Amino acid sequence: MTDHDGVRDLLAAWAFGALEPAEERTVPPHLAECHSCAAEAERLRETVRLLDVQPPEPARATHDGVQASPLDALLTRARHTRPAPPRVARHAAPYAAAVAGLKALLPEMAGRWSTPVVHDWDVHATVAHLLAADEHLAVRLGLAARVPGARIDEDADWADAWDRRTAEVIAHEYGRTPEETVADWSAQSAALLGTAHARDPELAAGTTLLMGIRLPVTEHFLVRAFEAWIHTDDLGRALGMPVPPPPEAHLGQLVRLAVRILGAALGAGAPPVLFAVRGGEQWVLGSDGDPVAAELTLDPVDFCLLVGGRYAPHAVPRNATGDAAAVRNVLERAASLSWL
Repeated sequence: MTDHDGVRDLLAAWAFGALEPAEERTVPPHLAECHSCAAEAERLRETVRLLDVQPPEPARATHDGVQASPLDALLTRARHTRPAPPRVARHAAPYAAAVAGLKALLPEMAGRWSTPVVHDWDVHATVAHLLAADEHLAVRLGLAARVPGARIDEDADWADAWDRRTAEVIAHEYGRTPEETVADWSAQSAALLGTAHARDPELAAGTTLLMGIRLPVTEHFLVRAFEAWIHTDDLGRALGMPVPPPPEAHLGQLVRLAVRILGAALGAGAPPVLFAVRGGEQWVLGSDGDPVAAELTLDPVDFCLLVGGRYAPHAVPRNATGDAAAVRNVLERAASLSWL
């Protein structure tokens, strides 16, 4: 390994200010002479700032014995570091974290805006979709829309209206630079996190109808977090940059919201299934007056990906016993919830 390669393996530690004493004598002099390493180091330090985390104990991220790239190491460290005190209430913290995660990927998008991502969207269109996706809640909370033509028609079919607005916003943003689209998405997400509803759980306890479902504003913030994370994962996969799942506490909030919506969608007439997420809680979905027909356990991330439409019902890894039709009903109904 050359000195250059060795320094590149230390850039994530440098970004966190977590170099060991011997490394402190090697890395800064190299950065002063190597423009490519210096540029990468500054990008990683900016990622640390966006993720808003405290320096961990020095460590080297590896996977199956292979040294991780600087960004892989940085994202791995970010999952296990102690977050700074939240500036928003608990219900908005997952959205704030998802926004920070997407911002951490922004430097990797430069020059790659036309890379296919999901559906028929490229990177530029995916960010434009997120701009449209957050708009409905932003307008409901009194913020001005970033793209002309925003409206909330409660009498229209929400799915058709949602698809039309996404198409409108993507078409509008294709007439602008990707950097302008990113700037508007970033400004809108910051404005949402700056609302009183993001800081005051009592104020956000009131319900509102968005995307065909009436929920407390607290839970609409969780829906925003869910979508931001799913599409950040889409972008990461497209760009070859692994994206960590939400922190455990945030993931639990997303799982519980998805279970509540799934339970309502199944209704009281469905055969009861004891559903659990691995290492977490369990619920009875369906009829509560009949014996449990089956048991189903999913990994929490896999469950969220299923509800997000990133797993087909038959393909999601699961442990299941009992009535196969009852299990299939739960999986298919969960997948049908996706609007992403």
